[in-house]
Amino acid sequence: MPMLTIHDQPLPYVAKLPERPASAVTLVVIHCTELPDLATAREYGEKVLYDDGTGNSGHYYIDRDGSVYLYVPGTRIAHHVRGYNPQSIGIELVNRGRYPHWFDSTQQTMTEPYRAAQIASLRALLAQLRADYPNLHEIAGHEDLDIARVPASDDPAREVPRKLDPGPLFPWAEVLAGSGLKRIGAGH
Repeated sequence: MPMLTIHDQPLPYVAKLPERPASAVTLVVIHCTELPDLATAREYGEKVLYDDGTGNSGHYYIDRDGSVYLYVPGTRIAHHVRGYNPQSIGIELVNRGRYPHWFDSTQQTMTEPYRAAQIASLRALLAQLRADYPNLHEIAGHEDLDIARVPASDDPAREVPRKLDPGPLFPWAEVLAGSGLKRIGAGH
């Protein structure tokens, strides 16, 4: 495993997010940003979307070069996956995904592969999280937990997945090998 350096860059509203004990964390959710770069993902994470002054963000972000950034401490509840936030840590991998045509029915194929440096950092981060959170035993992709469908932007009579990340190019076998984590969610 590579030496893991985590760049602490808390979001401006992090103190407004509810606190939780480390023992509450049982699940890691893997996302891809579906944005062009880390800077755009940071801008999105800083947007205030809720009355309490917070927004949507993962806890950790892993850039294409394998750099790891902490935006929300694991002892705070971030908004990253419907219905699972209180018990989970969200990890976002910078990847274009379906950007900028998220809901276009003709553009649902994700074509950007995940980089070896990203996956190496993810594996190192998962090992660190397993050491830091004693009840962490499960992992899922965003697509495993948020299976909602929405009207397509190009044809509202058709539906597309609301979330499709981390998508078909994510190397689940490599990430799960030796992780001690069990994949959960739709079909697992």
